[in-house]
Amino acid sequence: MKAKRGAIVPTKGKTRITLYLDNDVIQYFRNKSEHEGKGYQTMINDALHASIDNKRIDSVETLRQVIREELKVINK
Repeated sequence: MKAKRGAIVPTKGKTRITLYLDNDVIQYFRNKSEHEGKGYQTMINDALHASIDNKRIDSVETLRQVIREELKVINK
């Protein structure tokens, strides 16, 4: 059998990458995904889209700050 790695069906408009995120960020989205019944990677993607739509991404540090603020809200 000649199996291939990766997605079985190619997805248009998306690119597979390796991305390092802080453990607390991943855990936040995993916990949120359990409550909302939506995949955590999809939720991370949605959060990034929301940041772009709000024009709040000026730098990597700004993105990190946005994520930290969201984590503070959920941990209260």
